[in-house]
Amino acid sequence: MPGSFNRRSFLKGSTLAGVGVAAAAPVAIAAPKLLPVDQVSTQGQTRLSSFTSDGTQWTVYEDQTRRDGQISFVSGKGAFRLDKRLAACFDDIKPSYLGLALKDICLADADLLADKLLENGDPDPEQVRRAAPPLGWNYTRESLWWRMPWTNFVGTRQQGDTMPIFPNGRTRGYRPEHDFPELEGDDGVKTRWEGLLGGWLPAIHKIIQVSDTRYYDLLVFADVNAPDELLVQTWHRTVQYDNGKAVKTSFGYSYAPFPPRRTVPSAEDFYAALFAFAGYWQNEVKDQAAVTLPDKALADMVSHAFAKELITRPRGVYPKYGVVDRDYFGPEYDGFQDILTSSLYANLEWGRFDQAKTVLENYFDQFVYDDGMINMRGPEVAQFGLTLSLLARYLHYTGDLATLKKYAGKISNTAVLLAEMHDLSLKKPAADAGFGLIDGWSESDACLHPDPSLWWKPYWNNSSFTIRGWRDIARVWPLISPDQAGQAAGWNQRADQLQAQLVKSVRANIRHDLKPAYLGVLPGLKQTHREALAEARAKKQRTEQGWAHRVYAELLQADVLPDDLASIVIDAVRGHGGTSIGVLANFSPANETNRDQLGFISYGYAQQLLRSDRIEEYLLFLHSHRYHSHTPGTWVAGEVSDIDGGLPLYCVPAQLTIPKLVRWALVFEASDTDTLYLGRAIARDWIASGEPVAITGAPTRWGAVDFSVQGQGASIRGQVAFAGQSRPKEVHLRLRVPKGKTLRRVLINGKSARIVGREKDTVVFSPAGVAAFTIEAMLA
Repeated sequence: MPGSFNRRSFLKGSTLAGVGVAAAAPVAIAAPKLLPVDQVSTQGQTRLSSFTSDGTQWTVYEDQTRRDGQISFVSGKGAFRLDKRLAACFDDIKPSYLGLALKDICLADADLLADKLLENGDPDPEQVRRAAPPLGWNYTRESLWWRMPWTNFVGTRQQGDTMPIFPNGRTRGYRPEHDFPELEGDDGVKTRWEGLLGGWLPAIHKIIQVSDTRYYDLLVFADVNAPDELLVQTWHRTVQYDNGKAVKTSFGYSYAPFPPRRTVPSAEDFYAALFAFAGYWQNEVKDQAAVTLPDKALADMVSHAFAKELITRPRGVYPKYGVVDRDYFGPEYDGFQDILTSSLYANLEWGRFDQAKTVLENYFDQFVYDDGMINMRGPEVAQFGLTLSLLARYLHYTGDLATLKKYAGKISNTAVLLAEMHDLSLKKPAADAGFGLIDGWSESDACLHPDPSLWWKPYWNNSSFTIRGWRDIARVWPLISPDQAGQAAGWNQRADQLQAQLVKSVRANIRHDLKPAYLGVLPGLKQTHREALAEARAKKQRTEQGWAHRVYAELLQADVLPDDLASIVIDAVRGHGGTSIGVLANFSPANETNRDQLGFISYGYAQQLLRSDRIEEYLLFLHSHRYHSHTPGTWVAGEVSDIDGGLPLYCVPAQLTIPKLVRWALVFEASDTDTLYLGRAIARDWIASGEPVAITGAPTRWGAVDFSVQGQGASIRGQVAFAGQSRPKEVHLRLRVPKGKTLRRVLINGKSARIVGREKDTVVFSPAGVAAFTIEAMLA
């Protein structure tokens, strides 16, 4: 439809004045990072349009010979390209489940798929992907009675809400089927591939195939210049391809045309907006530690997770557990501690200190009372402890003492709240199974049931994370509050006392009569979690063993158990129905149809896999979470995800899991010793690929660290550099050589290093006052 489109006029056409809604603050748009023109080839590409931005003329090209062909922007100042990566959103896996029966997988105590994937050491990522159908392909409107069947969403930092995107590319304001009737409805778009422009930018790219000769190429992204306070404005492009040739293109902006006021945008408008969009999002994550991996999608998932968090949080700041629907966008979730801790942890690990500070201040200003209690319906005991631990990490990484001093009273009272609960535990009779262990809700949802006291119990994680929180905050407390420095000694004393009781009680409650040995979620239990859940279902009752997955994840994450007990817990979880394709399961009674993955708090289980040197299992967790807790291509992370292709419910803590897993695989700190681990979970195939594995500016409590390694035939070369003034006492450098190879010799700064470890692939050295190290390893 002809007509002149002006986005600014479009937005002004329905003024917000007089309705009590303020426009969002203007956003400074930076240009994308440019490459020299000779590094972006446009040979064989189609010229699409041209536009002017800040006085520079840009010409836009696209490789339309391939479904994943790049879009290129070229000017006299440089060039910029947007690559594409697509993943199948239909069941392209034959046979599913690696030839196993879904019924057998679901009923087994053992994780049959994990066992099969780990038969040959490091799991093969493609085989992990093929272990189960992709999320989102096997759903119907009836199966999603609890929400609309959107598959993704877009937005910006500055808007207060998001815009859902449905399978056929429509939003709640715009429908591509107005121009292309074949795209009506979701049932006709099952043969679909999706991806993100530029690898990670939150611009959704869809290929919808409707016949052997015709497919549609759709792009949808949010207008980063839009001033609306809540509403997300959207840009759309739909191209019809017949026999591999583009035959029709339409552009859209937010709504259907309403001439003469609301007209169709031009190609120039669209590509200028896309150019601004790319620059905007690159600027939003510019402080993230840079990472290079042979598996480039994993590196892109890190950046995309941070972009999705900014979209999820109104103004990029205010906490929201989910998006769009009442569950999980309602304000009753906003103070949920996991939103804070998952965000604080991930942003700190990747050097996003400004975002971490903003999240911290928002939460302590709006959701923490002066007495340490939180403004949320269902406080979780363990999360109070994790919060204290992360506050200490915040100070170690950022040096921002002023912010923590501002909240010193609230921080102190959080620790005191846990001390008061500890005192109550010590008043129990000595013969009580829970003597000396902290009672309380482990899971927030306990408060929603008619009798929440059923879950007011001494779950292991309540005590384990209390120990971790006291111990970590005590280390920095004299800096935060010098006048109350004496509190630190008391917290340390309590931590020691509570840890001794926890370890004693855990040892006393291990069921060695079961194989593998089993530990229940609290002392004194006679049933496994599967037995208890099955009995509760049969009797239509509730059980104190509800949400057992959280207990195990947080018990392990706190890192307060001796190594032997930690290994017993891991074996108990994996051997008694507690994992699904290597990821902690969402515990439920054994059944014939589902064995769900837990996407959001399961990273605590993975962290202990790393500490316990169970690297193959850690890598399986990483790849399985990627493929089976995220939708394919556009990576919507599910709180809980089934393995039969259903559509999961998004939550931001699940989205922020992959950044943690990738960071820890490369750079990981010991909890209580002065030790830094480098390369502990680098996949053998990454070294064998000959491509670089690197992270630059990884924050640690000794300052930023650069680390890189690269396989070079019969050798491995790398570098380590410390930017800070302090150093760890020891660095444990892991060189996981390709399968069939062994380490023959390792030189650190030209000097021979002793090779140690169970697999003889680790060297330990003291960095002392040295800032930079070279690594040269010879293989045999």
